[in-house]
Amino acid sequence: METKERVAIIGGGISGLAAAKELRHLEPVVFEATDSIGGVWKHCCFRSTRLQTPRPNFEFTDFQWEDRTDPSFPTHTEILDYLHGYATRFGLWRLIRLQTKVVEVRFIGGGSEAGQFTELWGEKGRAIADRPVWEVGVVAGDSDSVQWFEFEFVVMCIGKYGDVANLPKFPHGKGPEVFRGKVLHTMDYCKLDEEAARELMKGKKVVIVGFKKSAIDMAVECAEVNQGEDGQPCTMVIRTLHWGVPSYYIWGLPFFLFFSTRFSQFLHERPNQGLLKSLACRLLSPLRTGVSKFIESYLVWKLPLDKYGLRPEHPFVEDYASCQMATLPENFFAEADQGRIRFEKSNQWCFWEGGVILDDDTKLEADVVLLATGYDGKKKLTSVLPDHYGGLIVDSSGVMPLYRGTIHPLIPHMAFVGYIESVANLHTSELRCKWLGSLLRGKFELPTVEEMFRRTREEVEVMKRTTRFYRRHCISTFSIGHSDGLCQDMGWRSWRKTNWFAEAFAGYGNQDYIEKEEEEKEDDSYKYE
Repeated sequence: METKERVAIIGGGISGLAAAKELRHLEPVVFEATDSIGGVWKHCCFRSTRLQTPRPNFEFTDFQWEDRTDPSFPTHTEILDYLHGYATRFGLWRLIRLQTKVVEVRFIGGGSEAGQFTELWGEKGRAIADRPVWEVGVVAGDSDSVQWFEFEFVVMCIGKYGDVANLPKFPHGKGPEVFRGKVLHTMDYCKLDEEAARELMKGKKVVIVGFKKSAIDMAVECAEVNQGEDGQPCTMVIRTLHWGVPSYYIWGLPFFLFFSTRFSQFLHERPNQGLLKSLACRLLSPLRTGVSKFIESYLVWKLPLDKYGLRPEHPFVEDYASCQMATLPENFFAEADQGRIRFEKSNQWCFWEGGVILDDDTKLEADVVLLATGYDGKKKLTSVLPDHYGGLIVDSSGVMPLYRGTIHPLIPHMAFVGYIESVANLHTSELRCKWLGSLLRGKFELPTVEEMFRRTREEVEVMKRTTRFYRRHCISTFSIGHSDGLCQDMGWRSWRKTNWFAEAFAGYGNQDYIEKEEEEKEDDSYKYE
């Protein structure tokens, strides 16, 4: 056994970097399986992949973009450069161990087994243990041997995306084994260089299964390489339609007015709200519905949704509330108008030797089938955790019960960052890491296990009442209230604006959570014992 550090951070993506910066006082070790930091921005991107939000909405509170006024959405290479700059600025490279893959995590905390906590999460009411309670097994580089390290606390930041593909299941004789062409998942397509991707799709009949951001980006890339006389159209097979937006303006109004101000979120239910707020939500439901229809009216006017049969039946707010609203590439429908992208809707599909069969028995010929069917983030977690903890990852609703989006009440001395989504994942991950840093400094204690579960159950019930896609565990319609709770625990002011008008009607973003002078002084004055 080797160890001198107290905290392990598993994963070197956005969440892992934020955790490393906020836990620097504990000198953590960051285990990153690959040869680079960046997570999905390094390993799950295509040539055309861009951020879906403007630069100011995707930056750490204390590390702004140099060109943050640039209106273009940054490419994935620009984001990687930004993350490298962040790691350099805060001296994180010394904490990061690249090409060190965590293959197993063992609990060695003795009697503190899953389910035995009844009062406080952690020993003696403290989140970080006073002795090693986790063993982390690591394979470094090309080695076949496993090195084991002991830690008092582990932060899981391996994310929901990448590594483990979510693959459809088919009846016998109707899967990819009968297909004569090539089948690739998004995860495999990401690994192709530009020339290989072009060769894969040029002049080929391509079927793309899916209609979220990855599928849309692949369809545009396919259409672009198939321009010309020898080009072939690609066909998107869509099981569930979702709303997409062409820009962040709706009928000339900035998008943040509809969902990112305290007033706009007052229209929506939030967890653990009082009786008066619940009554107000009921009374304001027509206004809430009106906002959704107002946005839908613009999208139907702006985009040829009816022309292609792509208007979803569910309200726009359900996609926003489940973080499934995609920003469409400028040329997506232009390529469709040229006939290079086609659309087929089908609840079920399977393979035949020449392509895929839809649920109405339509046969689509294909040379290549690309599966944009997502990833299995929960399976990725359970493959690393001990069996008795892996079984606790999701509850009966299929959702990870994470208190403050970070702590599983029954998995001691461990935090999970990056598993609950919002429309600004960097912001929520960074704020949760600040909260985690305060927790590990001992600035506050966690509630009882029962209370933590009560709050997470209420959060899930709110999401169930808001959207049918609640299993994605997205907090976008009550993100400000979620941040309020984190601030209150840390002893920060939850209302971050300078006056009541801005507090009600100005958009909330990363820069609102820059630590104030009095908060920094309080933080620096506390020494962990």
